[in-house]
Parts: sequence; structure tokens; C-alpha cells
Amino acid sequence: MLATLTEQDLSLTKAAQAKMDELFSQVEENIQGVRVFATPGGCSGISFGMSFTDRINENDGVLEYQGFKVIVDEDTLQYLRGVEIDFIDRGESGSTFVFNNLPQMGGGCGGCGSSGGGCA
Repeated sequence: MLATLTEQDLSLTKAAQAKMDELFSQVEENIQGVRVFATPGGCSGISFGMSFTDRINENDGVLEYQGFKVIVDEDTLQYLRGVEIDFIDRGESGSTFVFNNLPQMGGGCGGCGSSGGGCA
């Protein structure tokens, strides 16, 4: 069942919202939102990523902002509750979205090099 998410579930900083607005102004009209997903690996045992999607599924939660939607399936949401997504502009060295407040699920950040942003 499709659920409406709140900022207690997942939030975006003002910088992340501004970058999402910019990105969504450049994409095709059939894009439904940005999907946040989890894959095995990374410092906490899970890495997170984001991609544009043209589909919202029944088991997805949706967090609506003006101009875009953040979509998370219920399996991924269990790892993201309380997480804040930020956007960091490092100038010439690159820009990236980072996931703050990730829950610790074992392991550490001892130089793993793959975290989806949680170990910056």
C-alpha cells in the first residue's frame, strides 16, 4: 500500500532540496521522482543510492516536496528512518549527496571506501 512519508521518516536539507529542484527542471516529464535505494555493502553493511524513476509501486513510500517526490520502498525505508539527505558542493573536487544520521548496523568506517555517503 502506497504510504505518505513525513520528514520524521526521511528529510532533505535545504541544499539537497535546491539541488533536486535543479535536477528535476532538467529531466523528462514522465519522471515520477527520485528513488532512494539500498544495496549490500559499504561501511554499515548497506550502501545507499538514488536514481530517477518513472514508476511508483504499491510498496513505496512517497515524500513530496514542491517540484519533486522522493520515493522509497518499504524494505529500504527500514534502514533510512530518521536519515537526512544533504547536498555538499566541494567546488572543483566534486559535489555529492550524502546520507547523515545513518543507523549503525555493525562494522565501522575504517577506510572501507564504499558507503553511499554515510562515512564521509
